[in-house]
Amino acid sequence: MNILLAEDDDRLGELVAHMLKKKAGYRVDWVMTGEDAYDYAKAAHYDIVILDWMMPGGDGVEACRRLRRSGYTGAVLMLTAKDALQDRIEGLDAGADDYLVKPFEIDELLARLRALSRRNYAPLKEETVTIGGILLNRTGCTVQLGEETIQLTPREFQLLDLLACNKGQVLSREVLLDRIWGYDAEVSAKTVDATVKLLRKKLEPLGGQELVQSVRGVGYKLED
Repeated sequence: MNILLAEDDDRLGELVAHMLKKKAGYRVDWVMTGEDAYDYAKAAHYDIVILDWMMPGGDGVEACRRLRRSGYTGAVLMLTAKDALQDRIEGLDAGADDYLVKPFEIDELLARLRALSRRNYAPLKEETVTIGGILLNRTGCTVQLGEETIQLTPREFQLLDLLACNKGQVLSREVLLDRIWGYDAEVSAKTVDATVKLLRKKLEPLGGQELVQSVRGVGYKLED
């Protein structure tokens, strides 16, 4: 399950992200502002977005409202120290599906995430998208042209999908590292280059090796 965590407290954010990965095996991206939460949720698929109420760059309630207005249909869990009835109502009315008051136990957070994941949410994005005549299947992490289907690794597909969502826009290696591997991952820009190289090799039988273009000294972009 893909989780987006928006929490501006360094210690809490690091702890929660670590525990979600270690105890539940979730894939977690961690951001620290409401603006980043909105941008990330629009650029990639997340099954659940966890929003802290009080954050710089737009609080969690406003980020939730923006996501719902933009069409995000996944689950939203609000974290906050505010426990007054009116505060809970405000969060739920903004589009949150559940509400967890700080301080909380990790086991309760995990239980709430499991409950949210059992609900029938429509996907944030369409299951398939076509770029340059090549069909990307988000469910199977495959690319297809005619009868030819190529299986990609999750990282390769995430990279291709992220570039496809930002077609024509140059994404730096740092942005790709942050959004695909996570800012705290022990990998370097060379990992991005290596993944692009492998991705191009796999796309070659489909004639798509030129889809991912290098922008010298910056990063990569996708053109069809």
